[in-house]
Amino acid sequence: MARKKTASKKNAPSKKGLIIVISLFAIACIGFAALFFLPATRFEEKSRMVTIYKDQTQKSAVLAAFEEAGILRFTSLLGIAGAPFNIWDKMKPGRYEIKKGQSIIDIVRMLKNGRLAEVKLIINRVRTKQEFAKLISKQFFTDSSEVLHFLQSADSLASLDLDTTLLFTKIIPDTYNFYADATMPVILEKLKAASTRFWLKNNRLQKAESLGLSPEQVYILASIVDEETNFSEDKYKIASVYLNRLAKQMPLQACPTIKYAMNDFTITRIYEKYLSNPSPYNTYRVKGLPPGPIGTPSPKTIDIVLDAPKTSYIYFVAKSDFSGYHHFSDNYEEHNRYAKEYQKKLDEYLEKKRIGK
Repeated sequence: MARKKTASKKNAPSKKGLIIVISLFAIACIGFAALFFLPATRFEEKSRMVTIYKDQTQKSAVLAAFEEAGILRFTSLLGIAGAPFNIWDKMKPGRYEIKKGQSIIDIVRMLKNGRLAEVKLIINRVRTKQEFAKLISKQFFTDSSEVLHFLQSADSLASLDLDTTLLFTKIIPDTYNFYADATMPVILEKLKAASTRFWLKNNRLQKAESLGLSPEQVYILASIVDEETNFSEDKYKIASVYLNRLAKQMPLQACPTIKYAMNDFTITRIYEKYLSNPSPYNTYRVKGLPPGPIGTPSPKTIDIVLDAPKTSYIYFVAKSDFSGYHHFSDNYEEHNRYAKEYQKKLDEYLEKKRIGK
């Protein structure tokens, strides 16, 4: 009996050690498992975006995208957790918004369910289709050359009841929400619908009709007014000048249309040689409005054209103090005096700039 008691005492430490090992292992397992449920992000902002491209939905590419975006403390955990959910074979490409403090499991569920974040397409002033194509390519899964080809294709636009020349008249500057995989037809259809809603509000259609203009013509005129000045009080008067010129069948002689025809909006002075440009957008040669807009005017400028005051002005020229404001005249003699004053100051300014003063 004494021997058995001795053996029992010898086995006691080994059992105790085994319990400790098992306990430590259990704690380690619990700790490891907890990593999948605890906050896993490593950034300080409220959220951060990660983009999964169409041809990069495989596991290695997705993990690389998360690593490059600096999203997770341990990116490898996402690879481990994603396997049981089979997310790698069904990954939906797009842009995902990861919020600060999200867990690995939360992110796996987001990826599995394809909960994409919306892309904000912010449209301000856009002058050319090339600019618009670049803007689109920065936000969506498409190349700017592909977008430009679509915008320049009469057949592609015709399928959406759009015209290559008047395309921009259906784009009202604003912020629009899409998903990153939106196609050009989807984007343009949404912009066109927003344009329709815009014109149905605030009696805009009725105001355009009272001016004897179509919504497209108002838009074209607004695109010119928008390029003339940034000051609203002058925009009203400039709009009235152009409306008066249209009514009198006078050439608009709008300098911004020359810059558009020359494809150079940095031009500070309109020289005589520019006026011979055969472009239909050259309103020094062609009477009436140009065939299309020279940019996307702000909604406010469109309303300014619709609400332009009745005046007798048919001329305007920038003030010689370079304030951005203009002198307005109803006769050529007064206008010519202001124009000479401005040209003199401009010559002096350009000469000082040339010699570096």
